[in-house]
Amino acid sequence: MATIRRRQLIKAGLGLAGLAASSRFSFSLAQQEPIRIGVVLSYSGPYARLGQEITRGMELYLEKVGYQAGGRRIQLLKEDEEADPAVAVRKVRKLVEQDRVNLLSGIILSSSAYGIRDYVHERQIPLIIANAAANGITRERRSPYIFRTSISAWQQHYPMGPWVARNVGKKVFLLALDYAFGKEATAAFKEGFLQAGGEPVAELYTPLGSTDYSAVISRIAAARPEAVHAVLSGSDAVIFLRQFIQFGLNRSIQLAVSGEVTDENVLEAIGDAALGAKSADHWVYTLNNSANREFIRAYRQKFNAVPNHFAVRGYDAMQFIVDAINTVQGDLSNRQRLLGAIESAKIISPRGFVQMDPETNNVTQHVYAREVARIDGVLTNRLLADLGTIRDPGK
Repeated sequence: MATIRRRQLIKAGLGLAGLAASSRFSFSLAQQEPIRIGVVLSYSGPYARLGQEITRGMELYLEKVGYQAGGRRIQLLKEDEEADPAVAVRKVRKLVEQDRVNLLSGIILSSSAYGIRDYVHERQIPLIIANAAANGITRERRSPYIFRTSISAWQQHYPMGPWVARNVGKKVFLLALDYAFGKEATAAFKEGFLQAGGEPVAELYTPLGSTDYSAVISRIAAARPEAVHAVLSGSDAVIFLRQFIQFGLNRSIQLAVSGEVTDENVLEAIGDAALGAKSADHWVYTLNNSANREFIRAYRQKFNAVPNHFAVRGYDAMQFIVDAINTVQGDLSNRQRLLGAIESAKIISPRGFVQMDPETNNVTQHVYAREVARIDGVLTNRLLADLGTIRDPGK
C-alpha cells in the first residue's frame, strides 16, 4: 500500500514538474516573439504633420533603446486615423483582432479617443494616448486600461489664464476650434482668467479645417481686445496666423495662445512675423536639462529640423511604455502587473520630471509660459515662466 502511494506521489510530482517546465517553455517562446505596439495617428488630412511628428518622436526613443524592452524586440504597426473617429475605431479593431497587438498608442483627436474607449476597455488592451487632450478621457470616461502621457485640456490652459491676466492684458478675445478639446481648453483658460480679474470680450468657435479666417479677423478687430487666446492646431493654426499678420492685427493685439498655435511646425510656415507671440505648453525648446539637450541634438541630427512638442509627446509615450515593459521584464501575460507598472512609471523627459497620476491615469508635469523667439538661428519658443507642477483634478 505504501509503495503504491509513493508511486502516486512520484507520478504527481513528475506531472507538476512537467507543467512547470511547460509554463517556462511557453514563456520562453513568448519572450522570442516581438512586442507589437499598434499606433493609430493621422497621416493624412489636416493633422498629418502632427501624426508625423509624434511618430518621429516614438521612433527616436525606440532607436535610443535599440527597439528593445524587457529582453524583447519591439515592433510598431502604424495605421492612419485620417482625423476621423469612425476610421480610428476601424483601425483599432484591425490592430487588435487581426494584428494581435499587445498595446495601443497614438490618437490625435479627442473624439477618436472617446470613440475607441469602450472597445479598448472591454478588450482590456492597454492604450497609451500620446496626444488627445479632452478632459473626460481621464475623468468621467476614465478606464483602468487607458493612460494619457500628453496633457489634459484643463492642465495646459487653466494656469495660463492668471498668467495672461497679470502679464499680457485683462481684455482677451477667445477663439477655438469647435470640438471637445477647443471648448474644454477655452473653458479652462477662462476659469483661471476670470479668477485673476480678466474680462473675455468675445468667445468664438470655428469648424475644423477652415480655409479662411478673414471673417474671424474682422470680428477680432471690431472687439479691440488687448490679446487673443486661440486654441487651433495644424493647418487651422497656420491659416489663422497668416491672416492675423496679413491684416496687421499683430501690431496692436498680442497673441497669448495654446501651445499648438506656436508649434515649431507652424512657425516654420509663418516666419519672423510670429516673434513675440506667447503660449502655454508642457515643453519649451530652451528648457535647461540634459534630457532636453539630448533629445534636441538627436532629433536635429536625424531629421535636420527643429523638434516640437508633438515629437516630445511621441518620445515620452514610448518612454513610458518601455519603462513599464522593463519593469515586468518583458512578461506581458499578467495584464494587471503591466497596468501597475504603467501607473507607477516616472520618467525624466525633455519637458522635465513626469509621472503618472494613479488616480486619473493622466500625467502630472510642469506647464510653462513661452514666447516665440529666434534662437541659434531657428524660430522656436523660449521659456518665460514655469507655471508650476500641474495635476489634473480628475473631476
